[in-house]
Amino acid sequence: MSPVPGAEPAAPPPAEAPAPKPATADTPPMPLPGAALSARFKESPMARSPFAPPSLPVMPTAVPGRQPLPGAQREADDRRTLTIGKGITINGTIADAERLVVEGTIEAGQITGLAELVVAPGGLFKGDVEVDEADIAGTIDGTVTTRRLLTVRSAGQVLGTARCKRLAVEDGGQIQGRIEMIPG
Repeated sequence: MSPVPGAEPAAPPPAEAPAPKPATADTPPMPLPGAALSARFKESPMARSPFAPPSLPVMPTAVPGRQPLPGAQREADDRRTLTIGKGITINGTIADAERLVVEGTIEAGQITGLAELVVAPGGLFKGDVEVDEADIAGTIDGTVTTRRLLTVRSAGQVLGTARCKRLAVEDGGQIQGRIEMIPG
């Protein structure tokens, strides 16, 4: 074939890289081409593809030390849940949450629309609350009124007044104050 006028000549094929020499006692092994780059790339936080899903920690759905209430697992999954985490303190009004999980501290001014209250071990609830069911493994300081079941776990404490239709207290659970059973 004849060269096309004005066209650049084709580039010669690239030379192959020399094979690395085997290491001897006197010489260290020669790195492969690109080895330094790939080692740096593996340590880089950008090594992950930007399209790969981020690796997130799996959060447990159950509160530690708490056994689910009978028949409540499916309902609890469908409820609007507010969780006050460990080390967090909330003071004020809570509205429109159907399930409240207290792992930290809450000083409640007014709570409306709540169906279930869970106070986890180490959690503190101060104030008055009326719910369908309450599961206490931490501390309630105030008045708790349950339209169905009040469960006080072995590490749980109710300081004040407990009003309920049904009451379950595990061995070691404490109620210091008044207990009023609601007829029905």
